[in-house]
Amino acid sequence: MNTPNNRRRKESIEKMEKVFINLLQTKELDEISVSDICKKAGLNRTTFYANYDSIYSMADSIRSKLEDNIQEIYKEEIEEGYNSNDYMKLFRHIKDNQIFYKTYFKLGYDNNYRIVKYDTALAKEHFDNKFIEYHMEFFRAGITKIIKMWLYNGCKETPEEMMEILNSEYRGRAGYTSESD
Repeated sequence: MNTPNNRRRKESIEKMEKVFINLLQTKELDEISVSDICKKAGLNRTTFYANYDSIYSMADSIRSKLEDNIQEIYKEEIEEGYNSNDYMKLFRHIKDNQIFYKTYFKLGYDNNYRIVKYDTALAKEHFDNKFIEYHMEFFRAGITKIIKMWLYNGCKETPEEMMEILNSEYRGRAGYTSESD
């Protein structure tokens, strides 16, 4: 393989994604054009279309990268099949990558996102195997809302304070985990 071309392609992708993410902070997805991205990135439209089918495929690519990145945080737990219920890693990652999470939620991925996995086995234990689907939806909606609020407010609270809020709400018994589906 031609390494310089691979490096150049990677750099072009990074430029386009950075421009796209920045544009999303002030515009809606349907207001952003391929021309806007290419112009601000200093690249040709052919470069865009060599890497993406559309603005939407670019958005999906960014979502996948973020979800893969989150999975990497919990790689050991996933590989060894245990659940620490440690959201501190997630809160730190969010604080360090605010613009990506803001983008993730702005694109509407919170209805089917893979950031949080509900620990059904633990929930069955705590809730006597009753109404698990309701507990799951309640938890996902709650954690999503506090993350969005935290992001909207500029992540002023520390990850430790966010963990304290989560623990005070769920008292360690809700069956939550932070590994990906």
